[in-house]
Amino acid sequence: MTRARHARLAVVTPSHQSPLGVALSLPRRLALLSWASAAGAWIIEDDYDSEFHYVGRPLPALKSLDRDERVLYAGTFSKVLYPSLRLGYLVLPESLVAAFARSNRVRHLGHATLEQRVVAAFMAEGYFARHLKRMRALYSARRRALAGGLEAVFGDRIAVDLKPGGMHLIARFRARVSDVKSAELAQTGGFSVEALSRRATTHACGQGLLLGFTNITEADALDACRRLHRVIGKSLENQNDLCK
Repeated sequence: MTRARHARLAVVTPSHQSPLGVALSLPRRLALLSWASAAGAWIIEDDYDSEFHYVGRPLPALKSLDRDERVLYAGTFSKVLYPSLRLGYLVLPESLVAAFARSNRVRHLGHATLEQRVVAAFMAEGYFARHLKRMRALYSARRRALAGGLEAVFGDRIAVDLKPGGMHLIARFRARVSDVKSAELAQTGGFSVEALSRRATTHACGQGLLLGFTNITEADALDACRRLHRVIGKSLENQNDLCK
């Protein structure tokens, strides 16, 4: 925390940073916990997408390593179940439970008690764990299919950046092109993609397209890549137009 020596709160996504998908290493996790303990600071751990890990073993959550009760662990059921459920959760240090419960009562007029009880039963009876296992296998297969389709259709003009987890991949351009213009072309063709460079603030993260794979079936992946190629393929070949 050398850039913010007087900070008293850090918000981190150690399991899966967006958009690059990298995970915070174990030494850096331990260093972050050591800083929080020494500074009397708090850490909010946003553990989004951590359920979807496809390669190797995921690193332990910061909360599981926290011995000094400095971590507030935040999660949601929006992606693992469905967004309209509108249920999230916080795992808090014991010293903060009363204050957060009081604040929650003041700020909210009511609670989705029925939905909470249904989800709790869904988890307690083992259905949630089985659901996650099925979805991990499904998303892993769709991830491989989309990556394979991109490589087959675009060849050496792109490099597919696959990370161990998450719900999107990055298609990076080998030529010097504008990912912003490529994304705009893809969007006019009906694709919901984002330009990687638009996500950068202080440090450039390169050029590429952010492509979600969870809603593209294995059977449709190759056709989707061909449609994407029809929209942006010629512009990739005429790269001078995209660099302007």
